[in-house]
Amino acid sequence: MSQGNKISFTVDEAKLASVREKLAALQTDLADVLIVNLTPEERQNLLIMGSKTIDFVTRALGYAQQNPNLTPPYIDLPEAQKDLSLVRNVMPVLQELRTLTRGLEDTVMVAGSEAYDAALIFYASVKGASRTDVPGAQAVHDDLKRQFPNRGRKKADTPPTGNV
Repeated sequence: MSQGNKISFTVDEAKLASVREKLAALQTDLADVLIVNLTPEERQNLLIMGSKTIDFVTRALGYAQQNPNLTPPYIDLPEAQKDLSLVRNVMPVLQELRTLTRGLEDTVMVAGSEAYDAALIFYASVKGASRTDVPGAQAVHDDLKRQFPNRGRKKADTPPTGNV
């Protein structure tokens, strides 16, 4: 195992508090938009609107407005226009948040990987030290090995006894 270091940074509590404040302000600002909480099944059953679909919907709703004789009476055109407007306005914000989220995920993944790697290197060292009875190593090893409950030596299956 080698210990690489792609990231070396800490975030102080003041900066984290500031970020949390801004996130809370975002939630407050978007409260009237954040009213739906879909189940995984509901998400799977909805039609998906992407950038290509936005163009199609824009053209279709435009045609519907220009050609009321072709528009079925059960379509609520003003509501559909409102929905499209909401998508157009919120989609860029969502894309920016996805970029931010991806950057945070990448940072957490790298930092977590480096910290986990260091912990595994230490664990391997302690494991070796406990085998050679280095004072204090066994207690540390016993505590840390709980992370890997099924990785001990497997006992060989004992053959059944008795007459067959």
